[in-house]
Amino acid sequence: MKARRCYDLAVLAPNGLRRGYTTGTCAAAAVKAALGWLLHGLRKPSVAVSLPDSDYFLTLPIQSVSWSAPGVAHAEVVKDGGDDPDNTHGATLFASVSINARGILRFFAGQGVGTVTKPGLRIAVGEPAINPMPRRMIRQAIDEMLKGHADPGFDVRLGCLGGETIARKTFNPRLGIVGGLSILGTTGIVEPMSLAAWMASIEVYIRVALSDHAPAIALMPGKIGREYALSVLDLPDARIVQIANFVGPSLEFVQQTLCEAGRHLKTLWLLSHPGKLVKVLDGHWDTHSSKSTMAMSAVARMAVEHGMPRARVTQIEQANTMENVVTILSDDPLRARQLWCEIERRIAALIRERVPRADRIAVRLFDMQGLPLGASA
Repeated sequence: MKARRCYDLAVLAPNGLRRGYTTGTCAAAAVKAALGWLLHGLRKPSVAVSLPDSDYFLTLPIQSVSWSAPGVAHAEVVKDGGDDPDNTHGATLFASVSINARGILRFFAGQGVGTVTKPGLRIAVGEPAINPMPRRMIRQAIDEMLKGHADPGFDVRLGCLGGETIARKTFNPRLGIVGGLSILGTTGIVEPMSLAAWMASIEVYIRVALSDHAPAIALMPGKIGREYALSVLDLPDARIVQIANFVGPSLEFVQQTLCEAGRHLKTLWLLSHPGKLVKVLDGHWDTHSSKSTMAMSAVARMAVEHGMPRARVTQIEQANTMENVVTILSDDPLRARQLWCEIERRIAALIRERVPRADRIAVRLFDMQGLPLGASA
């Protein structure tokens, strides 16, 4: 097996800002530090956490390690979000770990970490709000500490000091996550994408993407749709721009750049999970949760126009995530596809008003697995 390399946070992101690490990485580090004390009586000032990218690990400082109760090791890590002003930057994440002698890994919500109370998330109702990737990272951290020895089974209780207060600044209450925040992260690394400075860098990326008379470029709020852009649209990396929540400003950059060059763009693609891009139907061109509402109401309105049964519309209105909406609609695949196609067309029409120098606007929406929902399904 290839040896991992240390991920160097001193190397700045392309926009010149400092990266950080997620709550999921903090949780994995805290679990690993607690296990060092529980299994080996070792207190280390830092631990190495394997990242989801199999090429890298990240070394995190440990704030404290102690016994919180007989047989329960407790470790704390301070979250460093880099230059991204997320709500959990500077928060103290902790893990309390004990042996359960059942041969299984069990997760519990400690103080400041929420519990899932509504369906539609990737975590079952009643489970602590610890997303799948952090769970995998914690599982890997445990395996690394066991070093091939038999697994007795562990109880892992994750918490965050002040997490209840932090969670009130997020969508967690509306998502049905009660009691605190969620343990999140898909890559383990926080990219500084939410600052005004990132907007300036997006403009640079867009100008590069449009250079050399590019016939088509793709804008993506996140990473969902990237594989489609590469393999289906056959766009090179330089023509794909990740725009975070800044949909409106990014479109303005495209229009401005085309005007300055005195030319038109053949096709402007927008690729996204509907949870982001559908928000423009409600007039939200900055899709950050602090500046926009959730997108379910817009889909419900469209479902009414599309003639869907009232019971189905009510389900959409009451859904707590857009992925839950995707699941609800999947019961009727043909009608669902027709609805998503119409939503894509409506979004494209609104975008066309902002980028008249793009001859064609094409919107494609995908589920969390990257599977197309509408026109390309």
